[in-house]
Amino acid sequence: MSYSPIIQETIEYIEKNLHEELSLESTAQHAGFSKFHYHRIFQKEVGVTVSEYIRYRRIANAANLLLYSDEKIIDIALYYRFESQESFTRSFKKYYQLPPGQYRKIMSKLTIQREEVMLKNEQFIKGWQLSGSHPFNYKMGIDREIFHKGKASGFLKSVTVESHNEFATMMQQFKAEKFVGKRLKLSGFLKSQDVNGYCGFWMRVDDSLGDVLQFDNMGDRPIVGNNEWNHYSIVLDVPENSAVIAFGVLLSGSGKVWIDELKFEEVDERIPTTNLDFSGYLLDEPTNLSFEE
Repeated sequence: MSYSPIIQETIEYIEKNLHEELSLESTAQHAGFSKFHYHRIFQKEVGVTVSEYIRYRRIANAANLLLYSDEKIIDIALYYRFESQESFTRSFKKYYQLPPGQYRKIMSKLTIQREEVMLKNEQFIKGWQLSGSHPFNYKMGIDREIFHKGKASGFLKSVTVESHNEFATMMQQFKAEKFVGKRLKLSGFLKSQDVNGYCGFWMRVDDSLGDVLQFDNMGDRPIVGNNEWNHYSIVLDVPENSAVIAFGVLLSGSGKVWIDELKFEEVDERIPTTNLDFSGYLLDEPTNLSFEE
């Protein structure tokens, strides 16, 4: 059984209520599970406990307010349900190695400098490349104001797109040899804005001749419109003759998509693959050649 839709629905609930009282019990109740079962499936799917997820998302949003608002530290702390400024400071230092006041003072200056550099070289991100049918109609970059965790996220946005048929991808590729014979899961967080085609993660496994062995682009579960941060995954087998694994985020049509916290992990056969099997679209023989049916 895949728990991904349940996890996604409850993450959406959490994201909308980060400033409200949240607990393992309340989120488990929202999902319709016991708190013990929900704790297990959430940690297995997302990689952290529900409580840890809520904590670091509140801290990430607080970091954003520190840099891009004039709100008092105590007001930010109370808004995100910390008991006091002292408890907020302890939690904040755990993730950012600085107390909130110093973070605001130091990082505000660094952020301005980084944004100036980005304007000069927005299309360059270490390890990533821009591709697709019309890559010149899109831009990719690093966003230090909107992020899921840490200090930045990647983004892909349309600039001069004219058709839903145009698409671009922010991608990487690497050798498959370390994962041959294994089942590989790509997961991470996506946020979308005004996507009028669709967006999503994608992953492809090719052999040495460039033939596609396994592929999934979330075409059967597309992300459209406006969506807050949520967790998505792709699971593919890496056959014996695999040579290259490619992956990234896809944006079809216009809009903007952010990505953050991507990771790869080996999973066992109890986790079903999401491979799109195109063999089912092939007919056994030609049909309706006279167009009478």
